[in-house]
Amino acid sequence: MRALPFILLAATALLGASPVAQANEEALNKAGCMACHTKDKKLVGPSFKDVAAKYKGQDATAALVQKVRTGGKGVYGPIPMPPNPPEKINDADLKGGVEWILKQ
Repeated sequence: MRALPFILLAATALLGASPVAQANEEALNKAGCMACHTKDKKLVGPSFKDVAAKYKGQDATAALVQKVRTGGKGVYGPIPMPPNPPEKINDADLKGGVEWILKQ
């Protein structure tokens, strides 16, 4: 019976991301974030991995949620990020998405 938790964990890892991670990624995709960002390459904006690296070890979730809501410029170059209102992505999805980004 001790092997069962390990087997379940290994099976989850083999099957890919958790349902929560998939939902967070899908929320970002639905909100249009993937038009300017990718997981691992700079597009118009920085990759999610670059964002995660910049804020590694920091409690940056609230600050990044605010940055996404209000928009910003100058942190990753001259191209501004437009604001993303709740009509585009709700608070829960935005927070979950930012948390997912920070885990990249």
